[in-house]
Amino acid sequence: MSISVQAKQSGQGDLNLVANGKVLSTASNRLGFLTPTDPAIGIDAIRRLYEENGYVWLKGFLPRNDVIDFRGWVFGHMAKTGLIAEGTDPRDGIASAAALEGRDVDRCLMSLVRSVAYEGFCAQPRISRFMDELLSGISYLHKRKIMRHVRPGTTTATPAHYDLVYLRGGTSRIVTAWIPIGDIPVEMGGLTYLEGSHAIGVDMEREFAEKNEDLSPEERVSAFNRNMTEGGWVSKDLPDMAERFDTRWLVADYEAGDVMLHSPFMIHASTTNQDRQHRLRLSTDIRYQNVEDEIDARWNNHWTLGDML
Repeated sequence: MSISVQAKQSGQGDLNLVANGKVLSTASNRLGFLTPTDPAIGIDAIRRLYEENGYVWLKGFLPRNDVIDFRGWVFGHMAKTGLIAEGTDPRDGIASAAALEGRDVDRCLMSLVRSVAYEGFCAQPRISRFMDELLSGISYLHKRKIMRHVRPGTTTATPAHYDLVYLRGGTSRIVTAWIPIGDIPVEMGGLTYLEGSHAIGVDMEREFAEKNEDLSPEERVSAFNRNMTEGGWVSKDLPDMAERFDTRWLVADYEAGDVMLHSPFMIHASTTNQDRQHRLRLSTDIRYQNVEDEIDARWNNHWTLGDML
């Protein structure tokens, strides 16, 4: 039911991926590869894989050229901030060696996530019709949508977490779509998933509910309540998590056109961007649910840096 041969993986030998000062390596038995799925297998088979594995990696789901053109549109606008190396094609997303992250970059990014073009990219018919089928009804796309860019050679990496920590104010029947906007080979640090962790996330959420009955309703839905770790993270130590739960982190060479779907209980993280071609990593993560289910009102606003979600 899945593609018989895994999608192209990095041709290098041992992989050494870095996240929050810790190293994940294929030299250990704690790093493996995600299994891609052909979208043509049909919605019932896709739904079964999603429920069994906590994720589905839909290979070539979107037209590759459309995704690359959108990447060019984003970085074409961000070039005015000095983020992109002068004289390069914005579609390549080559980072300027001199540029520093700052208010101009943040202001531009906040404008882009409010744009018609970005809304259209996230709500394009290919995705919306698929989500209607997956969710067995009319799908709702949360207004709060995130687009991230990560410079090469920085320490930026997202610690391990599961999404429901930030979405407790509504239904738990949420599907996250993570879309690489351009090719993101393993060394660029795309999402990595803790194998089988959708079951671990369910257990963690149950324990949270049992231990936090004394919290106010507002605190119970907040990822920043007094009984949570800083930022709502499960851990910043990815190798330790794999050892603790006797499992592996799964990585992939993502390509423009791929779409990752994951459960709100699936534990995931990212690693640093070690791209030798100095390309910026660009992706968007957006959330869908059935419109008939309860919606977390906090996600009915555009994403804003520092919005505490």
